[in-house]
Amino acid sequence: MEQMKGALDGIVVLDLSRVLAGPYCSMILSDMGAEIIKLEVPGTGDDTRGFPPFKNGKSGYFMNMNRNKKGITLNLKKGKDIFLDLVKKADILIENYRPGTMEKLGIGYEELKKVNPKLVYGCISGFGHYGPYSRRPGYDIVGQAMSGIMSVTGWPDGEATRAGAPVSDTVAGISLVAGVLGALHYAQKTGIGQKVDIALVDSLVSVMQIINQIYLIGERLPGRMGNAYESTAPYDTFPTKDGQYVVIGVANDKFWRQLCEMMGRPELIDHPDMAKNGDRVKNRDKIKPIVVEWTLTKTAKELVDQLLEAGLPTAPIYDVRQVTEDPHIAGAREMFVEIGDPDVGKIKVTNSHIKMSETKPGFRSPAPSLGQHNDEIYGGLLGYPAEKLAQMRADGII
Repeated sequence: MEQMKGALDGIVVLDLSRVLAGPYCSMILSDMGAEIIKLEVPGTGDDTRGFPPFKNGKSGYFMNMNRNKKGITLNLKKGKDIFLDLVKKADILIENYRPGTMEKLGIGYEELKKVNPKLVYGCISGFGHYGPYSRRPGYDIVGQAMSGIMSVTGWPDGEATRAGAPVSDTVAGISLVAGVLGALHYAQKTGIGQKVDIALVDSLVSVMQIINQIYLIGERLPGRMGNAYESTAPYDTFPTKDGQYVVIGVANDKFWRQLCEMMGRPELIDHPDMAKNGDRVKNRDKIKPIVVEWTLTKTAKELVDQLLEAGLPTAPIYDVRQVTEDPHIAGAREMFVEIGDPDVGKIKVTNSHIKMSETKPGFRSPAPSLGQHNDEIYGGLLGYPAEKLAQMRADGII
């Protein structure tokens, strides 16, 4: 049976990126059907081939991030002409080298657009390709530190805290997806490509949105508030009698009225310190103990069930095992999928979070071994004869 084509079927992406931010972007594009040609250094490949966890000696990190991609090897210093041949065939190029690296190799955007004027050149770096910090190295923790997000994450009496997931890498990756697809649409209409420049720091500064406005408009420096929220209250974690915690998000006055009625405290509905959201934000320290007194009378399940029945935003706090076993997340929404890999057999990976009714994104092929598709790409796509491929191998080009 013919495999269903994705929304990006026919789009060729030349992917020079490695580790997380760039490969996450190309993974999303690949899940939507684009042909990703992953270019790696001969002999070593993407650093994440050596990242745990491993199964049968193969990295689960690499297998998840690089599914649906074709893998080739190329020494960019020795094989510049070959690389330019690939660029001519590409709609999109993705790289996450430190700014200036591609230019030193003579293959920066200004040179590549001479070869392919329609090329969409997408790049991710710590601080972007221009500005005084552009040449600084950037990793996820750097993006979290300098965006301000660490300053508002954690507890008031604790140190600035990194989010547990690599949010600057992944938000930057998603941002590059949006940027390159917008640029591709423009290129298809006009024949003119462009450079899409995404920075880890910029991406999380953007995520900070309303937190930034507290300072920009209110001239107050936001700080760490634990699990509370600057803009609404009560919006926090609350303990239950079985030792678990539940989140409750009272994001408007209607929800506050409902919560007061459920707690048996109707007198608080119109209390001058609590009636309106602005009042509750100012008096959150008075309100939380009242809510906690009530939540401690119920188990986590009892509390969540009662709140959900009334239509209030609430949820248990899951660990990863619970996420992977949840009937909605893992079941109906298919956020974890079992795939087959020739080296390790069946494994589960995190599925695409993008749901499309006509062109379902998802798994099509396992992550490639190093240089697995050299013959297919160089011989098929570029039409190089077998003799040239043999010489390229002998010369250490691939």
